Amino acid sequence: MESQRSFFRRQIMFWGVAFAALLGFVWLFNDILLPFILGIAVAYMLNPLVRRLGDYGYKRQAAAIVIISSFMILIVAILALIIPVLIRETAQFIDDLPYMSKKVVEWVAPYQEKLQNLLGQQAKDPVTILGDHAETALSASKTVLVGVVAGGAAVTSFLTIMVIMPIVAFFMMKEWPKVLRRGRELLPRPHEKTIITLLKRMDRKIAGFVRGQLIVAAILGAVYAVTLSLAGLKYGFLIGLLAGMFNIIPLVGSTLGLIAATCVGYFQTGDIMYAAIIGGIFIGGQIVEGNILTPRVMGQSVGLHPLWVFFALMAGGALFGIVGMLIAIPVIAVASVLMDFLLEKYKQSAYYLGPSDDDEDDETTKVTIAVKPVKAAKPKKK
Repeated sequence: MESQRSFFRRQIMFWGVAFAALLGFVWLFNDILLPFILGIAVAYMLNPLVRRLGDYGYKRQAAAIVIISSFMILIVAILALIIPVLIRETAQFIDDLPYMSKKVVEWVAPYQEKLQNLLGQQAKDPVTILGDHAETALSASKTVLVGVVAGGAAVTSFLTIMVIMPIVAFFMMKEWPKVLRRGRELLPRPHEKTIITLLKRMDRKIAGFVRGQLIVAAILGAVYAVTLSLAGLKYGFLIGLLAGMFNIIPLVGSTLGLIAATCVGYFQTGDIMYAAIIGGIFIGGQIVEGNILTPRVMGQSVGLHPLWVFFALMAGGALFGIVGMLIAIPVIAVASVLMDFLLEKYKQSAYYLGPSDDDEDDETTKVTIAVKPVKAAKPKKK
């Protein structure tokens, strides 16, 4: 019993040190990890296609070249189409922010006096302060944003990602079977089957969520962007793409897009019916997603709650920035599988089950036998 406890403590110490070393590595090299993390993620997502081409007789290296080349051509084509539109609508949105802020102030003004009387507030309220300084603040924000976009750092970072990411993805796809084989060789022999089972569960959960949710988000983003633009909504393309991108967190992207689009639609026309039509686009998108896209694309392979996803993204972003947000979903998927495994073991343990009825009967019998009275000796005859 003591040897099992010692072994368990050594296991906890080993994996704890390994996890701490991983966190330290991410923290130390956080500034250069982004293209490598993206490359590994792209390789993970595209590896099934490489394997499929291998089934048709392609060598793995040739299949990896074909897949990564096609992927990069597709990405460049998409960026060439959407970046000019995004730049134009973003610049227009920044220019219109002072006007929209004044409209908000005018809309809130009738309720301002009632709110002040209710709170007993006589000082200048935040809405008035916002109205007085909105134009100055937004002008400064515009200058900062333009400087960031025009700066060489952003361009250099983008070019670095576009160069290094496909190289990393290619080598990872080419060496994927070797990486898996070497990793399996390092697994502790007594627990190999258990670890392989857990890794398969993690793979299904990560693949189901990441691949599935990215496909759903891309489809919704494209549909929202095109539909809102056809409906004549200002910044419709920008709002639609952002709503699709944030839809990696289920419901969050569509909810934020619904609020932003309906507000912009109302400010643009002053017609509540037009705003309702814009809102109906997002409601229709949610109906299609819930009943068609998600069941067909993701099936039953995903068990990540939206709140956990939201928490993981916020925690990863707070700790490690963009790199943390990229690894947050795999980390939370791995953690959920490990928690399910630990709960299974706990429910099979004596801590959960307690002593069985048979054990209690045996103990009672033992106690009864132990306290069985001894017959008194017969008195001797005189």
